[in-house]
Amino acid sequence: MISNRGEEMYQFIKTLYPICRSITGDGFRQTLGFIAKEIPLKRFEIPSGEGVFDWTVPKEWNIRDGWIKNSAGEKVVDFKKHNLHVLNYSAPIHRKMTLDELKPHLFTLPENPDWIPYRTSYYNENWGFCMSENQLREMPPGEYEVFIDSTLENGSLTYAECFLQGESDEEMLISCHACHPSLCNDNLSGIAVATWLGKHLKNRARRLSYRIIFIPGTIGAITWLAKNEAHVKKIKHGLVVTGVGDGGHVTYKRSRRGNAEIDKAFEYVLKNSGDKFDMIDFSPYGYDERQYCSPGFNLPMGCLMRTPFGQYPEYHTSADNLDFVKPVSLEDSLKKCVEVVEILESNATFKNTNPKCEPQLGKRGIYEAMGAPGTRQELQLAMLWTLNLSDSEHSLLDVAKRSKISFQTVVAAAKLLHEHQLLTKV
Repeated sequence: MISNRGEEMYQFIKTLYPICRSITGDGFRQTLGFIAKEIPLKRFEIPSGEGVFDWTVPKEWNIRDGWIKNSAGEKVVDFKKHNLHVLNYSAPIHRKMTLDELKPHLFTLPENPDWIPYRTSYYNENWGFCMSENQLREMPPGEYEVFIDSTLENGSLTYAECFLQGESDEEMLISCHACHPSLCNDNLSGIAVATWLGKHLKNRARRLSYRIIFIPGTIGAITWLAKNEAHVKKIKHGLVVTGVGDGGHVTYKRSRRGNAEIDKAFEYVLKNSGDKFDMIDFSPYGYDERQYCSPGFNLPMGCLMRTPFGQYPEYHTSADNLDFVKPVSLEDSLKKCVEVVEILESNATFKNTNPKCEPQLGKRGIYEAMGAPGTRQELQLAMLWTLNLSDSEHSLLDVAKRSKISFQTVVAAAKLLHEHQLLTKV
């Protein structure tokens, strides 16, 4: 049974699907406009040409139309039918040429002849068209007219933040790239799950503060870090969300640190979910976690995916469409994110104030405070584990993992012990 949240996210993806996004431009801003209807957003515009570490903010790209016409004046490729048809970031062009002259600017997927590939020319100015191999096979030799109505001009790179203040200034950073055109899993699924996670967080009490950022891939993360270098010390947990709508099982990529609290929280949630999953180690290849985890920052940023990028044939093709993403997968990805957030909100490290042998719980009235008899045995065991491992080094999540008692029960035990001054928070 698919919950309303999964269907809501799917409908949100359906709304965003037709928009031609890129790393800059009006398509990106239009996408942010839809996100802003769901959660509060603050936009930032960084001018073209500004240096950001070893990179430079590129010129802004916008496109209105693009097509190839045969000698009879018929459009054989049409951007308005599918926005993957034009090489993303194509320079403008309008001229006639032979098929042989045109072919170096055509991109296809011979192994999947009905699909259109997604290709870009962000940092190497070029022009081109993407089409199915079958379309190319139907183009006879002769003269063709090519037209791309685009602009590459000084403008700005846009990104946006949803910031939700908590009781603490310690932050969780949630990042997703929002720059791809009509690709549902590798782009829109991450946007949808991050947005609905923001809606959940907005309506709950928060110990932590949360910053959800919607950025262009690679250059956006680099730009955000360059603009927030002094701020990143507040980030205690982080997550890149991408590719979370396909039918595969969840994959979690650990942070560069490998043992960050968020790594442990995801491992706990996934192991206790009863679902198939993969935990993989960090590598400097992938999504924007490689920027956040670069050695100059080394932030505790993991990455949540389902089937990893490049490991499904639909990746970066027109087959990554509305049929490829599943409401039930979106719902499951969101659910696991929420469960991790609940752990991060409640996790803490304590010190046992009576560490020499067990304290006498009965004389403190703790047994009376433990509730119904059916819950007492597990809660009592949780208290014994919590007392034993509260040595200023083990967190409540560590207690739950080692004792194999649910995290929620361990939290309840710690709360009761803290109320009776048998634990003090570190």
